[in-house]
Amino acid sequence: MRDPNEPIGRDEREHDISVIRALPKVELHLHLEGAAPPAFIRGMAKEKSVRLDNVFAPDGSYDFRDFGHFLQVYEAATSVLASPEDYARLTLAMLEQSAENGVIYSETFISPDFCGGGDLSAWKEYLQAMREASEEAGKSLGITLRGVVTCIRHFGPDKARRAAMCAAETAGDWIVGFGMGGDEARGSQRDFAYSFDMAREAGLKLTSHAGEWRGPREVEEAVRDLGVGRVGHGVRAIEDPRLVDNLVEKQIVLEVCPGSNVMLGVYPNLGVHPIEKLRERGVKVTISTDDPPFFHTSMADEYEQLARTHGWDAARFAEIARTSADAAFCDEDTRAGILKRLDG
Repeated sequence: MRDPNEPIGRDEREHDISVIRALPKVELHLHLEGAAPPAFIRGMAKEKSVRLDNVFAPDGSYDFRDFGHFLQVYEAATSVLASPEDYARLTLAMLEQSAENGVIYSETFISPDFCGGGDLSAWKEYLQAMREASEEAGKSLGITLRGVVTCIRHFGPDKARRAAMCAAETAGDWIVGFGMGGDEARGSQRDFAYSFDMAREAGLKLTSHAGEWRGPREVEEAVRDLGVGRVGHGVRAIEDPRLVDNLVEKQIVLEVCPGSNVMLGVYPNLGVHPIEKLRERGVKVTISTDDPPFFHTSMADEYEQLARTHGWDAARFAEIARTSADAAFCDEDTRAGILKRLDG
């Protein structure tokens, strides 16, 4: 990898950046509703004559002050999505954006709480619509999508069990994982152990948001109490060297979303973001966007900013993409296809 302090010409540097932006990518941490373009949500609201007050800034982007307010705006925007058809359209819109940024495989977080209110029959209808849309995109755009069902932490353990039941009843080649998102300040990881046990027994792989707001202990509890193989964000593990060693030993993969972390104020800028320190210590790190239009980012933007800030070259990003493919929750045939495209 090129030394970031080594002087190079501007034209050469910009060429390298263009190459990096165009690399094939694998994304593992992407919320479906959080990937909805603001124009898409505004259009949906107009069609349904729904007012969305205090959701958009004057320039048309999503408007929020902090993480708590972000959750409120997120759920307000999501409220206009009320049918399987709505979610099919959203799935296509999301995949078009991902494909434009070079993503060849993606896993998206979807919640039965938003798709049918936790009712299993309704959930199956939403799921079928999203799956059909993803298959259409696969044919037209060359991108593969898989679903990871998530419970919402601040909705509580009881609703989480309903989400886990929906996940278990629809586990298979498209629903491949179970996880948890939402407000990390509410409750503890262990409060949701029953739901994660249910999903594990159904053969689903596991992930949970942790170590974004509450610090390294939250990561430790997600691994210990829920038995996850991946951690959403997990970046504050860097504050505990013993935990970092444990993550390396157990081969736990971190779904790192640098732009999200900076936008929400977890870190003031990308220069002090710990992704490079974690990687150097041997932790398996991946790159994702989280909720790209909310955080004014894309996978190509994430690659570019990491290249400019940390000096990563195309070989480093290829390594990260392979790590992501190896950590994907999909079946082995699908993984082999992803790896073949990455190597092509």
